[in-house]
Amino acid sequence: MTIAPILPVYARADLTLDHGRGAYVFTKNGDKYLDFLSGIAVNALGHCHPHLVEALTKKAKELWHVSNIFYSEPLKKLSDRLVENSFADTVFFCNSGTEAIEAGIKAVRKFFDENGQPEKYRIITFEGAFHGRTMGAIAATGTPKTTEGFGPLLDGFDKVPVDIEAVKKAITPQTAAILIEPVQGEGGISVDPLKILPELRKLCDEKGLLLFLDEVQCGVGRTGKFFAYEWAGVEPDLLSSAKGLGGGFPLGALFMKEKVGKALKTGSHGTTFGGNPLATAVGNAVLDVVLEKGFLDNVQKMSEKLKAALESLQNKYPAIVDEVRGKGLLLGLKLKAPYENLKVVDKLRENKLLTNGAGQNVVRIIPPLNVTEAEIEEAVEIIDKTLKTLSA
Repeated sequence: MTIAPILPVYARADLTLDHGRGAYVFTKNGDKYLDFLSGIAVNALGHCHPHLVEALTKKAKELWHVSNIFYSEPLKKLSDRLVENSFADTVFFCNSGTEAIEAGIKAVRKFFDENGQPEKYRIITFEGAFHGRTMGAIAATGTPKTTEGFGPLLDGFDKVPVDIEAVKKAITPQTAAILIEPVQGEGGISVDPLKILPELRKLCDEKGLLLFLDEVQCGVGRTGKFFAYEWAGVEPDLLSSAKGLGGGFPLGALFMKEKVGKALKTGSHGTTFGGNPLATAVGNAVLDVVLEKGFLDNVQKMSEKLKAALESLQNKYPAIVDEVRGKGLLLGLKLKAPYENLKVVDKLRENKLLTNGAGQNVVRIIPPLNVTEAEIEEAVEIIDKTLKTLSA
C-alpha cells in the first residue's frame, strides 16, 4: 500500500475547496457551502474579510520577516492593544495554540524555579480537555487518542474531573498550576469549566498556584466577550490564545501577568516566526473589527438567536437532539444514540452546511463572529431539513 503525498493524519472529507467569501466557501466548479465551522473557530470574520485582506497585502509589499532580533511596528502595536484589552501585562507571540500552551507550561515551571520552588512543577488538568499536539500538550490532554504510541509522556500533569472538590484533592506540595479551558471545544462544547472559574481562582490564591487558561478556541470574541474568563468575573495569571486571533493567518500568543512574564528572561524561550510583521498586521486588523464598539454585543445577539433556533429544533426532534450546548457562537448539538455526530456532519455537508464533530457525540457549530441573521436562518433550515430526513 502506497502512502498518500499528504500524510493521512486527518480524516478529510471528500471535498476540495477553492475560495471563500464571508460565511461561504466554494469549490472550483461553483458548489456553494455555508461555513459554520470557520476553520474550527479560526476564521473569526469569515473568509477574505476586506479589512484583513487589505492589511495583509499592504504589509506583504512592505516587510515579511526580520527575526525577533528586531522590532516591527505591527508587533509593538498589537502587543500594546492586547495588554490594554486583557488582564495581561506582557504577551509572547508564536504561531499556534499548541505553541502557546507549550510556552505556558514552560512559564509555569520557570516561575516557580525563579522563586526558589523548583519542586513545584505539576499542573492539574481536566477530563474532556484538549490542549494541542506537541509532547507537552498531549501530556496535558492525557487522552489515549492523543497519547497512544508517543510514550513515555512528559511528567507533571494530574487529570481530574471538572469538579472543585476533585481539584482540591489533587493538590500536592508539587502542584504549580491549574490549566483549564473555560469552554471545552474538542471535549464537547461544555461550559462546566466556566462555572467553576471563580472557585479555581480563589483556590489558586489560597494555595499559591497559577491559574492558566486555554482560550485557544473560546477566546477573541467567540463567546461574546473578548475572552471567556470575563464571564466569570475573574482573571487568570496566564492564558493561551490563537485561532481567531489571526483571523485565518497563523498567530498564537501567551498572555501573562508581570510576575509570570518576568520569570522568562532573555534567551529562556523563543520562536523563529512568532510575531512576524505579516501575522501581527493581520492580528491588528482583527482587533480593529472585534474591538469596535457594538461588535461583541452583536455576537451575543446572534448567539441568542442561533441558540434559540437550535433549542426549537431540539424540541422538534427530541429523539435525536439531547441538548444544545455552548456559549456565544461556540455551540453544539449533543445527539442521542443511535445517531452519530460524524454521520450527521456528513449529512449536513451533503446539504451544503459545514460543521464538524466534537466529543460526547456533539455536532460543533461555529459560525463567523460577523454572521448575519439571514445566514443563521439558512443554517437552521439546513439543520432542520437534515434532522427531518434522519427522523424519517
